[in-house]
Amino acid sequence: MSLFIPDFDDSVVVRAAGAEEIHYGTDSSLRLLADSSTTGRFLSTMRVSLGEGADGARPHHHGDSAEMFYVIDGTAQLLAGDKVVTAEAGDLVVVPPGQQHAFAAAPGESAEMLVVITPGVERFEYFRHLERIRLGELPPESLLAVQELYDTYFGTSTVWEEARPPRTQ
Repeated sequence: MSLFIPDFDDSVVVRAAGAEEIHYGTDSSLRLLADSSTTGRFLSTMRVSLGEGADGARPHHHGDSAEMFYVIDGTAQLLAGDKVVTAEAGDLVVVPPGQQHAFAAAPGESAEMLVVITPGVERFEYFRHLERIRLGELPPESLLAVQELYDTYFGTSTVWEEARPPRTQ
């Protein structure tokens, strides 16, 4: 076991009005709160708001970081390894490094979550990259070239696909 000592010496205060927000569709968004560079690599954190039944992240894993999901409001579905967990307001799910995971609002429900990745990785540019894909400025395949940079490796999960309702385009 290695000891990780964060390299920052002042409190980090992020005001809601000053946080960057990335919208996905009409009812889902990410509020980028504190990235790795702000916290001396200790953590990266964001608030995720998902509309009714909305998808969040598809199955993926992080090689070096654990990820924590705290449900603030609503009901979320999370893939944690080989099981799908339904989490409600006040519930916490933590996935270890290397474990495949995904998240979404439960069918018919919305969800608000605080997501923390530790140790932190510069993730904000990753979410901006996803936004550029959504806007058609970059092809989806462009993510393959930056998986290592953002410690995000994509996968598939039959149990996750079976638990999620079919997507409508």
